[in-house]
Amino acid sequence: MAVDTPVPRARYASDPARSRGRLHAEPESPPRSPFRRDADRIIHSTAFRRLKHKTQVFVFDEGDHFRTRLTHTIEVVQIARSLARALGLDEDLAEALALAHDLGHTPFGHAGERELDALMAPWGGFDHNAQSLRVVTRLERRYPTFDGLNLTWETLEGVVKHNGPLAPDHAIPLAIAEYQTLQDLELASFASAEAQAVAVADDIAYDTHDIDDGLRARLFDADDLLEVPVLARIFADIDRDYPGLECSRRVHELERRLITELVGDVVAETGRRIAKIAPDSAAAVRAAGRPVVGFSAAMAVEERAIKAFLFPRMYRHHRVEQAMAAARAAVRELFGHLAANPQDMPEEWRRGLEGAEEGRLKRRVADYIAGMTDRFLLVEHARFFDSTPDLR
Repeated sequence: MAVDTPVPRARYASDPARSRGRLHAEPESPPRSPFRRDADRIIHSTAFRRLKHKTQVFVFDEGDHFRTRLTHTIEVVQIARSLARALGLDEDLAEALALAHDLGHTPFGHAGERELDALMAPWGGFDHNAQSLRVVTRLERRYPTFDGLNLTWETLEGVVKHNGPLAPDHAIPLAIAEYQTLQDLELASFASAEAQAVAVADDIAYDTHDIDDGLRARLFDADDLLEVPVLARIFADIDRDYPGLECSRRVHELERRLITELVGDVVAETGRRIAKIAPDSAAAVRAAGRPVVGFSAAMAVEERAIKAFLFPRMYRHHRVEQAMAAARAAVRELFGHLAANPQDMPEEWRRGLEGAEEGRLKRRVADYIAGMTDRFLLVEHARFFDSTPDLR
């Protein structure tokens, strides 16, 4: 959904002129705003380019038309900017947050993340949101005087709060806890409205485009989608407007109308919440005690029904599970080999590990593996093992 006419900047939008700045002071870069500069830095990062060959649901060699982490990210950017424009939010900050939201994903998507989390359990575990923070604050090394991308406070805050505030009575992921000692990201408060819009955009992208990929992979067919009330209603509208429409056009029309309906619902519901809470600043959004951007109660039920359909039919489909089990085994085996033989990592990754304690060594191996693309991990696995899984 494109929103052609922006509304005036909302009082509760994040204002780049009032940014809390960067951990390392730098001169400004006119005419770019600090948030625009953040988005540009992420686009030029190595981690962003690697998203091209990281799994969304299907591994890279199953076909050229399935989503990867990169195409998913671009779709989230588009939806997030549409929401930001309609709500009077800062579009550049929304774009930066959408670009960064999956930078910490491992090869093979959540399967790789679950495996690394299990392997790193004794040393703080592994979480892709926390790893995104680690990428943009430590692992990218492109500047002469600091590690990371030195992004603004507002962008870092949105990255760590992608799933909402981090309650103090819950375990804080290690990477986030470590960064808190350098810069307080106010973990217990809600994130900016821009960050909340990106989280909702992520859900909308998942819901709509995983339907497309699931149909393309023939994990289910269009008639199966009639089990989901909102999809059945949209299909009925399409059949009324375009009787006899060929299947592929009918499905694409479903996706377009679903995105439009979901985005429209979020804009309307957010307007109602804003009218009730009346925040007069970005700080008031953070202190509101509840999200200001979200689906209406009725649409939240419809959206959960889509996820309930996709979970067993797609994410837990035996074909997907079989490939991801093999992928987890490859991650596990390579991790074990490199932890036992750190000399097999490139020089920049094994530097300074002589005599390192076990937790530090394994965190370095986890960082190295997490940054790999699907195909690079399989190439590396084939260097050290006689048999490497065929994931198709």
